[in-house]
Amino acid sequence: MGGGGQLNDPVEPGSAKGTGVYTWEEVQRHCSKNDQWLVINRKVYNISQWARRHPGGFRVISHYSGEDATEAFTAFHPEQKFVQKFLKPLLVGELASTEPNQDQDKNATIVEDFENLRAQVEKEGLFQSKPLFFCLHLGHILLLEVLAWLMLSYWGTSWTMTLLCAVMLATAQSQAGWLQHDFGHLSVFKKSKWNHLVHKFVIGHLKGASANWWNHRHFQHHAKPNIFMKDPDIYMLDIFVLGNTQPVEYGIKKIKYMPYNHQHQYFFLVAPPLLIPVFYNFNIMKTMITHRDWVDLAWASTYYIRYFYCYTPFYGFLDLNLFHNCILLDCCLFYRFLESHWFVWVTQMNHLPMEIEYERRQDWLTTQLLSTCNIEQSFFNDWFSGHLNFQIEHHLFPRMPRHNYRLVAPRVKELCEKHGVPYGMKTLWRGMVDVVRSLKTSGDLWLDAYLHK
Repeated sequence: MGGGGQLNDPVEPGSAKGTGVYTWEEVQRHCSKNDQWLVINRKVYNISQWARRHPGGFRVISHYSGEDATEAFTAFHPEQKFVQKFLKPLLVGELASTEPNQDQDKNATIVEDFENLRAQVEKEGLFQSKPLFFCLHLGHILLLEVLAWLMLSYWGTSWTMTLLCAVMLATAQSQAGWLQHDFGHLSVFKKSKWNHLVHKFVIGHLKGASANWWNHRHFQHHAKPNIFMKDPDIYMLDIFVLGNTQPVEYGIKKIKYMPYNHQHQYFFLVAPPLLIPVFYNFNIMKTMITHRDWVDLAWASTYYIRYFYCYTPFYGFLDLNLFHNCILLDCCLFYRFLESHWFVWVTQMNHLPMEIEYERRQDWLTTQLLSTCNIEQSFFNDWFSGHLNFQIEHHLFPRMPRHNYRLVAPRVKELCEKHGVPYGMKTLWRGMVDVVRSLKTSGDLWLDAYLHK
């Protein structure tokens, strides 16, 4: 589950195709750490031994153990016939003919209507990318980096020029972040292997990060957005409490790692400035080293080599001029600091104010819509957020090239209205304000439970 990895040669089937017949109740029993089954298109697969070999990471596929994974499988895998070769040895049987297609409380009508919509937009070519769009996007990132270097080359390294250079590099880094996101979701090239290769270049060489780290983390978020214990993006290390359920649980248990009733205030000092320069950078390096991911580490190293090669001649490095050394390092940290603010506000305004709960095993459309909202469309909002202002459409169709989100959005909204599923739309300012407002609401719930329950 999850398209964020490369498949090697499939396992030889070895045995005959599974012929068992199972009920949903039987499938749902296999959801423990060492015993995991899932269903795709009514076929039952035993992924217990194979989960850790899953190219998208073992966690994302394990999140679907004991349930129907058809919609997620379709959303993440562009070359499904190829992937079927890997599923064949895992087949243990199929659902009994008396069993419904969906498990638990999933709405069969919504599932069917959404699948019809997905098939329709795919037939219309909305999953086909425009190469010129992505070439121009890459070109403007490289242009920003060249201009930043040329400014220092021609006008010197005054504080004004250094700060302006940092702003331009932060802009380039943020836009490169949106671009690597496109390749990571396999939404640019028809062949997955080309997306994987360019993804490593963009996230590794242009950003100094790890493609595998991003894949294994990000596809969990897409598979189970805003779901505790499954979405790593809402794992806050007990620094914040989120939603309406977690704050009350912490309050009743008298858990007080932080003064959560003030989290909407210390959020400004913790999340926007520190997420990328501190938490992500440390976590990425630790993951690459501990997992011995030498390929991604080599790609990331080329970013740092390029940065110091380009800017050491201006400021010096490890020489007797400590002041120059500090400026060089401060410039690097400052543009990471700016990029981090940009990243946090864009990514959190679509999710943090939405429903954050434990697993409910709802259908794909409902799951994504309850945890995401859109920001109004404009040229600036599209550029500023990397088209993630269309967060709803992106979550419903993660492989769709972002320049087509606006084309599918009216039909998604119509489908949501038909089934009474809320389709959230906000202004950019309202989206940012709601991040703070939601943190305050959660903090107040914690304080009330802490004092009175």
